[in-house]
Amino acid sequence: MDGQATVFIDGEAGTTGLGIRQRLDALPVTVRSIAPEQRKDAGARRAMMESVDLVVLCLPDAASREAAAMAAEIAATGGRAPRLLDASTAFRVDPDWVYGFPEMGAGCAAQVAGAARVSNPGCYPTGAIGLLRPLVEAGLLAPDTPLTINAVSGYSGGGRAMIEAHEHDGGPAFLLYGLGLEHKHLPEITRYAGLTRAPVFVPSVGHFPQGMIVSVPLHLDMLAVPATGGDLRAVLADFYAGSDRISVAEAMPDLSAETLAGTDLMELRVHANESRRQAVLTARLDNLGKGASGAAIQNIALMLGLAAPAPRAG
Repeated sequence: MDGQATVFIDGEAGTTGLGIRQRLDALPVTVRSIAPEQRKDAGARRAMMESVDLVVLCLPDAASREAAAMAAEIAATGGRAPRLLDASTAFRVDPDWVYGFPEMGAGCAAQVAGAARVSNPGCYPTGAIGLLRPLVEAGLLAPDTPLTINAVSGYSGGGRAMIEAHEHDGGPAFLLYGLGLEHKHLPEITRYAGLTRAPVFVPSVGHFPQGMIVSVPLHLDMLAVPATGGDLRAVLADFYAGSDRISVAEAMPDLSAETLAGTDLMELRVHANESRRQAVLTARLDNLGKGASGAAIQNIALMLGLAAPAPRAG
């Protein structure tokens, strides 16, 4: 790419947009912005899109679809259309978009690097897919296994209203939600974990700003082949060997969700009781780091042909 790449964050005032803007300081790019009073001006946004190399969409789903349609119209009318990275759930299972999880398998980073449109993964799916996909691919976990995924996140992932409820009003100590069992992250978890049966997904929010734990309980006797907790750990360790952001750590008797807040890291663990033939898989990450802005920076670097910055490690 000739000269310094240019990036526009459409929705930079939101939580994810602010996080991406801060992290972009680690990349040799020029960030362009629209004046606050023009953020809803379609003409100004279109002109900005045509002037940059990459647009990061940090918008609600409907607004992201409108922005993507605007970029497609630019291309269709012979204009200079930018590449797109979308942080919403709008395109995560769209076959015309590349799912931006570079560590998800061989060739995934190259697919992101060559894509015109990339969808940034969700925070909960990053943990769930990170745990389950390697086991499905290795044949240890059958795709139709009945699974339950439990997760707890800091309140910063809930948007401005939830943040204000916690920071100004005290917020609930613990909130179980999504009990209609139709959470918006289920489709991408199911597809990219390689599952044919949708898991029961039970998310929750705690009264802390950042951090997340995704956990999956397993009966080892329900695995597709006889295996121990050590076998599961070995598969995960081999899958992520060489990653500077995802590590497979030793089991612990307890875990705090806040430990990796402020980092771009994710820790995977297998906590097993062989005598009971039970295990709990856990993924610990920052919902705003590897679960959002940190992943976006990885994808931006790949899409622009830049070296990825070292991950924030606290």
